[in-house]
This record gives sequence, structure tokens and C-alpha cells, in this order.
Amino acid sequence: MTPFSFGGELFGMWTWLDAVVRVVLVVTAMTLVVMYLTYGERKVVARFQQRLGPTKTGPAGVFQAFADALKLVAKEDIRPTNADRWVFELAPYATFVPVFLVLLVLPFAKDWGVRNLTLGMFFVFAVLGLNIVGIIMAGLGSGNKFALLGGVRAAAQMISYEIPLVLSLLAVAMVAGTLDLNQMAMLQADRPFILLQPLAFLIFFTAMLSEMHRAPFDIPVAESEIVGGYFVEYSGIRWSMFQLTEYASMWGFSVFGSVVFLGGWAFPFGEEWGWGWQLALTLAKSIAWIMAIFWIRTTVPRLRIDQLMSFCWKVLLPLSIVQLLANGFILVYDWPQELLTATSGAGAVALITIIIMRTARRPKNKYVGTYRQAGVTTS
Repeated sequence: MTPFSFGGELFGMWTWLDAVVRVVLVVTAMTLVVMYLTYGERKVVARFQQRLGPTKTGPAGVFQAFADALKLVAKEDIRPTNADRWVFELAPYATFVPVFLVLLVLPFAKDWGVRNLTLGMFFVFAVLGLNIVGIIMAGLGSGNKFALLGGVRAAAQMISYEIPLVLSLLAVAMVAGTLDLNQMAMLQADRPFILLQPLAFLIFFTAMLSEMHRAPFDIPVAESEIVGGYFVEYSGIRWSMFQLTEYASMWGFSVFGSVVFLGGWAFPFGEEWGWGWQLALTLAKSIAWIMAIFWIRTTVPRLRIDQLMSFCWKVLLPLSIVQLLANGFILVYDWPQELLTATSGAGAVALITIIIMRTARRPKNKYVGTYRQAGVTTS
């Protein structure tokens, strides 16, 4: 039994004290991870853009995250006069708590975590949907039309992309035969599910970016679109809670996706080499996942709102349904597992082809004639 294991009580303490200690440990780890994710993103994006990023606060700017935290705590907390006080003030908590609950069921190593649930994946589905409530509260309670527009756009986007996200995870659950995240990791000790379900992986990764409002799906919070989105009226510590939510969800999604698709702590040699190697595997896979998110942010342009919604309903949703049906036929008739890879791989190729065709196609500009009449040259 490990000190931070799923079974038993931590250090033999009472149940309530055990729960408090576990929650404090998760909050502390989450806060430190979020602080250095913000620093890491600024450094990585700066390198992509041929800049240096933070350099002044500490060696190579490593204390910049602490300086930013102190600044946000010290800043004045302003509430607009026409804002709904209780809705406005409770919205940051309503967005943060669901993300925090996801972290409570993630296995970071074998029997290492806060709590193991038999229906762990179902629990993640359930609590992630609650995040939309806090976003609507922030947009509606601010008394600002731009915040309201950002909240409505964010809610529409999250509800839409949550459907293919859930369907892609259900496809993996059908193959695994369980919703227990710890068991799911152990089933991938020899072969991760990304090899059996590459299409489900691509759909999940894309929908995950949309759920977190990361580029190229960041239109609900884009400063150039709607001056910052649903939290435009927030400042100081309340604004920092939205930032904490974003980066905590990035970390949670990275660990969760690593467990579901990349074998989590079990692949490769996780059970043979002990808990130290398991923690290293989880750390390495989550860092690789986060680096992919940073990379996409710097290289893929933002989608228009019509492009964003049509991509979900016309591309991701049909492909996720086809993937689910294909898995059902293969598993019900007990066909070889190689067919899972073949059908899902064909769907992944189709998805990539559609993306390439859509991005390579030059859009028709219906205003070209108007521009020429006005003497404007278009290229």
C-alpha cells in the first residue's frame, strides 16, 4: 500500500482528515503546476515566435509565475455597478469546481491518486458538463453585452463539441470493456488504445481544444473578437480563477487523455518497473500532450464561428458516430481486433484529408466585385 494510494486511509488517519489531506495535496500540486504551465507556455510560445519570453524575474524568469500571482492577489477587485452581485461573484467558483473534481479521480500511478471510481470515466463526463453553468453565469451576471455574447458563444461551442468528445471516449470504453480509469491503464500495458482507435484519439484531441477554448477554437475569449469574452469584467483574484481553471483543465485533460489513449502509467513496462517509473511516464506523456497544445496555438489560425460550428456538426459528429457503430459490429461479432485499427485508421485518414482540403481550399470572396469597383486591389 502506497502512502497516497486509492485503497485505505492516508497514514491511517480518520476518514474526514484523510479526505482533507488528499484535497490539500491535490490543490497544492494543481496550483504549482498551473503557475509553471503559464511560465512554460510563455517561454515555449516565445521560442516559436523568435522571442525570449520572461527573463528578468529570477534565473531565466523562473519566478515570473510567483510575481504574477502576487500581482493578481494585490490588484483591486472591481465589480460593475449593473452586475448581478451573487451571480457575478459565484461564477468563478462554478467554473473551477468541476475541473477540480476531475483531478480527484485521475490515476497518476498504480493505486496513486485521491479516489478510484468504478465509473471514473462516467464521472468525468458528468462533472465536465457543469463547467458550462459557470461560464453562462459569468457572461450573464457581468451586465456587459460583450461578456454575454462570449458566454453564449462559449456555451454553444462547449455543448456542440462535447457530443463528439463523449462519443470518442465511449468508443474507447467499448474496446476496454470498463469505465474504471485505473483498469483502463492496466489494459494498455502491452498496446495503447491509440493504436486501436486513432480516429477516436484525433476527435478527442480536437474536441478537447474546443472545450478548453484553446486555439484555434478560442473565439469565445478572443480579445480581437469580443474584447476578452465572458470574463471581460473580472479583475484581480477573480480573473485569476478563470486562468487557474483554464490551465488546470489543460493539465487534467492531458493526464486523462494519456490514461485513456497512451497507456497512462502502465505503458511501457509500468507494472514491472515500479511507481517511480509510473510517475515518470505520466509526467512525460502529460508534458508531451501539453506541448502539442502549445504548438497548435502558435501555428493554427483562429476559426470563424461558422467554421467552428460546421466542423463539429458536419465532420466530427458523423465520424464519431461511424466509429461507434464500427466498434459495435466488430465487438458484437467477435471479429479480429485488427479490424478496429483498420476501420479507425481509415477514419483518421479521412479526417486528416478533410482538414487538409478545407484549409487548402481558397474561399470565394463575394465582395471582390465591390472592391474592384471601388478601386481596391485584392489578392
